[in-house]
Amino acid sequence: MARESLIIRGAREHNLQNIDLELPREALVVITGLSGSGKSSLAFDTIYAEGQRRYVESLSAYARQFLGLMEKPDVDAIEGLSPAISIEQKTVGRNPRSTVGTVTEVYDYLRLLWARVGIPHCPECGEPVLRQSSSQIVSRLLDMEEGTRIEVFAPLVRGRKGEFRELFDRARKEGFVRIRVDGEIHELADPPTLNRYENHEIAVVVDRLVVKRADRDRLADSIETALRTAGGVVEVVEHNGKKADSHLFSERYACASCGISLPEMEPRQFSFNSPYGACEECGGLGTRKEVNPDLLVSHPSLSILEGVIFPWGEPSGHIRNSILAGLAQAYEFDPKKPWGSISPEARDAVLRGSGKMKIRFPYHSKRFEGHYEEVWEGVVGHVERRYRETKSEAVRTQLEEYLSTLPCSACNGSRLSSQSLAVTVGGKSLGEVVDLSIDRALEFLFSLRVDGEAVPKGRKMAPGPKLSSEIAGPILKEVRERMGFLVNVGLEYLTLGRSADSLSGGEAQRIRLATQIGSRLVGVLYILDEP
Repeated sequence: MARESLIIRGAREHNLQNIDLELPREALVVITGLSGSGKSSLAFDTIYAEGQRRYVESLSAYARQFLGLMEKPDVDAIEGLSPAISIEQKTVGRNPRSTVGTVTEVYDYLRLLWARVGIPHCPECGEPVLRQSSSQIVSRLLDMEEGTRIEVFAPLVRGRKGEFRELFDRARKEGFVRIRVDGEIHELADPPTLNRYENHEIAVVVDRLVVKRADRDRLADSIETALRTAGGVVEVVEHNGKKADSHLFSERYACASCGISLPEMEPRQFSFNSPYGACEECGGLGTRKEVNPDLLVSHPSLSILEGVIFPWGEPSGHIRNSILAGLAQAYEFDPKKPWGSISPEARDAVLRGSGKMKIRFPYHSKRFEGHYEEVWEGVVGHVERRYRETKSEAVRTQLEEYLSTLPCSACNGSRLSSQSLAVTVGGKSLGEVVDLSIDRALEFLFSLRVDGEAVPKGRKMAPGPKLSSEIAGPILKEVRERMGFLVNVGLEYLTLGRSADSLSGGEAQRIRLATQIGSRLVGVLYILDEP
């Protein structure tokens, strides 16, 4: 029969004076007292230490050799003791790669969910990337109206410069007769001469046929030939009268439009602690030293000519006569006017650059006077380039005045690569979900539609197809429960992406408590230090 009390006899650990106690089991017991009165000696050094020692003694001699010898506390007897877990009030750690999500292991389940049911998109154009087998492509084409005329192409070149003479010769030797170059059909016996400095689109014509279910074998052969020739991509042009619709298919995770290939989705792709998933720029830290535009400018009442931009000082020479003159003309501002009165667009262009737009800069010298055009990198880009390229420690130290540790501009602080962020579940990337507060992230996870799962009345559901109950169901069940424990211990305001080294001692303790409760053990004695 289970005891109803935890009985302690003759506790003398540290400053305890031969204490006898009887504490109720399965109840909240608070030990209070002045500093140094023996609270921790009783709770941690006596009750918890004896619970741990008895657990270790229950293991085999082989297992005990790896755990080390645990001394018996100075106590005569303890009866009714359950397996004990202590949760001290201390920070989780100083590892910059640890987050609330990784410490609670919630992130591991989210990685698994995105890897198994996520929908990949092209990081460049944002279009969904679907892979289909050749038989699936054929079945989709046979769903077209019978009698539809189609052309099957194998795309070989997408937006690349060159003459491609060897490509034409190779295609002819492989038995192809016609080729499409920049939208025009040519005979491979007499291919066009291409401008090597211009971008071209080239695809060989594999077949021209009419959609008939009776010709499935011919269509399948043509599709397989195109996939093999173009490395897993096929283009089918559907002719409907005067209108022609182009359909791109891929048998692997690749954007047929941009030519970007994506790797097979695995959990490691969504780990910022793995080279397969970490942001290419910050290495998975979410932050990096970058030029802070706020540190580049002085008081907005000063003008550019008065030295409002620190790296320029009071501009003179090439900066004043060429760069500043060109920018002022392109963005229509007066460099003599206060910085704060210049339009936001012009200020942004001066600091961050002109993007893809080329600026016409005047140039004056003793031998030449005219203009040259180039993209303006911006003061930020100029400082970053000098900091990256300089070999002078003095220059590097000077430029560090303009640098701050900021959220990585490439991943927006999510720590993940662009390819990983292009995978969505319920219309959201993993980076977007971990940036939500825990209660809002939990609300999103409950909004995901799962086969066979009842939808409560009035709940707004996430977009996208229903998720498999066999694959997504068990993962969602576990992650919802763990996040529910975090909400129950009062941590709903945190985000899963919050760095663990920024947590207070109390927050770290509650996280450990939620993690332990999430294990769903019963009959356990929890000992909390100043909860």
